[in-house]
Amino acid sequence: MQPGEKPSLEGRIALVTGASRGIGRASAIALAKAGAHVILVARTVGGLEETDDEIQKAGGSATLVPMNLRDFDAIDRLGGSIYERWGKLDAFLGNAGVLGQLTPLAHMEPKTFQEVLEVNLTANWRLIRSLDPLLRLSDAGRVLFVTSGAARKHIAFWGGYALSKSALEILALTYAVECEPTNVKVNLINPG
Repeated sequence: MQPGEKPSLEGRIALVTGASRGIGRASAIALAKAGAHVILVARTVGGLEETDDEIQKAGGSATLVPMNLRDFDAIDRLGGSIYERWGKLDAFLGNAGVLGQLTPLAHMEPKTFQEVLEVNLTANWRLIRSLDPLLRLSDAGRVLFVTSGAARKHIAFWGGYALSKSALEILALTYAVECEPTNVKVNLINPG
């Protein structure tokens, strides 16, 4: 690559969760602009379609996967579907997350606590299980999880979210060590 030349992701397959808005949407568009085919995962079909419209305007391509990340059976099937269509996965951005309720831990509804853990932690673990074999088929599999400063700060009323992001960091760091002897590299990003 020459100085000033942008890296090409031509022929690469990338999956982005939370792709209907915010960081996920911007990342998906950037990946597509760089040449990757992007698998867009989010709950809202309308948001996915808007992201896809932007990708198409930029000359990129995407596949839309409307999915609630609390549907663990759907996550388990996702890897097989990707394998059947593309035979590998080159990049996975675990971006989707929910804040839940800002409240004292002792007052948090169990249902809300469970939802935060299921989306922010358990879904990412299930995605690792489903996507790991595909990432290992890539010559340069890359995984990036979006964390938060809340994972390392002790802020009143943010307990459920902070706990889920702290656990996500340990999940990602452990997975990174397990992937050391492979072509798969795992990182965390805290957008601030």
